Amino acid sequence: MNVAASRDSTRIAYESAGSGPPLILVDAAGHHRSNSPLGELAGLLASRFTVHRYDRRGRGDSTDTPPYAPQREVEDLAALIGEVGGPVSLYGYSSGCLLALHAAAAGLDVHRLVLLEPPLDTADPAAARAFTAALRDLAGEQAVAFFLTSIGVPTEALAGMRGTPRWEAMVAVAHTLAYDSMLSEATTAELLARVTAPTLVLHSAGSTDDLTGMAATTAALLPDATHRSLPGQWHQVPADVLAPVVVDFLR
Repeated sequence: MNVAASRDSTRIAYESAGSGPPLILVDAAGHHRSNSPLGELAGLLASRFTVHRYDRRGRGDSTDTPPYAPQREVEDLAALIGEVGGPVSLYGYSSGCLLALHAAAAGLDVHRLVLLEPPLDTADPAAARAFTAALRDLAGEQAVAFFLTSIGVPTEALAGMRGTPRWEAMVAVAHTLAYDSMLSEATTAELLARVTAPTLVLHSAGSTDDLTGMAATTAALLPDATHRSLPGQWHQVPADVLAPVVVDFLR
């Protein structure tokens, strides 16, 4: 494990594997290196890229420095890019896509972006603020259940998660779910217009219309984006399906 020091002295833990151009994987809400679907994808990409996985602030082996602001997470990525050297490509999953977009819009040394189902919703800012406020008032299992239910996780999937190591790992970082909600609030059409890096936006053919629609909207708002559908389940695409698509676009 390596550590990058962010601008506010937050310690950002990361690990690297493989060889080739640098690629940073940006996790979704509630996820970090020891509780993430990105590990398998990283293994498949390591033969073509130097793949860097990191714990976003407040999760895993990274520290945290309140108060939270999306700009601080951009600074975390800037510190990581400073350590691994740019230009880098970014792969974002779910709300990790939003952070990748913020980083590119801020002018970080980003070569290309691949985004799997960015949860972009700019239709009702007041509802987004209310959602963040509700999350801040909850903790632990209540926060996790509220968040997952609100984003549309199927009831049967949610029931199967309770009590599992994956569930407990999310409960341990439940306070950071409000961070992702604030990041969503700050992701606007105006911000996307500043993202000039070529971007591949993906969605799973097995996802619901809200998720596929947000992917399409994201692609439409970006200056240089391609949108593709891939075989998969609700809000996920198998790593062995994703990997060759990512390689093809980034190389």
